[in-house]
Amino acid sequence: MNWKLKVLSAAAVTSILFAGCAKQETAGSTETKKEQAEKKEEKTAEVTKEAIVQAYKDAVTELDKAKAGQEVDFDKVTTLYKENLQTLVQARDAEFTEQIDQTITAALEAGKKKEMDPIITRQLFDKLMQKELFQTLRHEFKEIDENWGKTEEVKEEYEEALTFYKVLEGTVTKRDAAYGTKMVDTINGGFSEMKTAIDKGDKLAFQLGKQVVDKTIMKTFYFATGALPNGYATKAAEEAKTDATAAKIEQAEGWAFYQAIYPYLKKNSPEEGDAILKQFDLQTDVKTLDPALVNKTFVRGWVNVALSEYKESQEMFNEDKGAITAMEGALFINMIESDLKTLIGEQETAALTASTQAYLDAAKAKDKAAADKALAEIKSVLDKVVQATK
Repeated sequence: MNWKLKVLSAAAVTSILFAGCAKQETAGSTETKKEQAEKKEEKTAEVTKEAIVQAYKDAVTELDKAKAGQEVDFDKVTTLYKENLQTLVQARDAEFTEQIDQTITAALEAGKKKEMDPIITRQLFDKLMQKELFQTLRHEFKEIDENWGKTEEVKEEYEEALTFYKVLEGTVTKRDAAYGTKMVDTINGGFSEMKTAIDKGDKLAFQLGKQVVDKTIMKTFYFATGALPNGYATKAAEEAKTDATAAKIEQAEGWAFYQAIYPYLKKNSPEEGDAILKQFDLQTDVKTLDPALVNKTFVRGWVNVALSEYKESQEMFNEDKGAITAMEGALFINMIESDLKTLIGEQETAALTASTQAYLDAAKAKDKAAADKALAEIKSVLDKVVQATK
């Protein structure tokens, strides 16, 4: 089978996920969705978190043989997936209305039948499973919210979240090395804040620490996909100049990692979210992939997401949610700090960061006048940022 046919097969597989992401809930379906998620969650509980982590590692180790030109035992990988990972993925599918299980299953089957390059199969499996572990970490945070006050249950859920994060830590470490950042330290600090908050029964402090962890992991996925100069958009575009096979693999990696953050952009900045998705789509000629365009589109998208968080903060200002969404807004702006320095300069970026901190402080203190002043400054600078990306 020639390479072109393999790429088309990969595109057919990944189209399953697009259908899942685009799926809309019909009226009256919420309760059914909740019931389905609960049933899947009960099955997931039958597999220990240690078994889940080990199965993921063993599956990736087997799939890594493709990189060395060795034959992959796809039956072994499929068994590991079905016996230890599938119920977890299905639970997240039910919870977030996605079809990742179908995509992973189809990719493994295509790899086995040699209808997809085994390295692409490996990258789709690895990156999509990292996405699912991230979603499971978020699920554990949600469980802590719901069980707040039940100390033992909350501590157990915290430990589960930490276990799943440790699988992702290698990805975070890799991006720290590429960009000279300290996201591992930031995430560890967030977990430490959450643990202290749980011990003290301080729910707001827990929520703020949770946002640090959540958004810093999202920043990791952004760095891996669309950030300059080390995202997969750049890597794929560079490889496309000399090696079509390697370029398509890089594009697939970018596509799979992007699935972890696409829903957030799709919700708050749909035009930008879909434009980035199209660039990573395996049906898109990798030679036309434009990393500068991807990066600027990401920046506009994250700006829109940040502004939506500040809007919610204003609406919920006198509640804890006002401070929580203020923190989210600041973290989304921090996500593109490097890009901001390029677009508007270091001095204005530093002033923007100071304004986001001023707004957060005002939101915590419920000082509306101070918050409004800081928000006006934030919006003014972000408008310049958006204009600079066009």
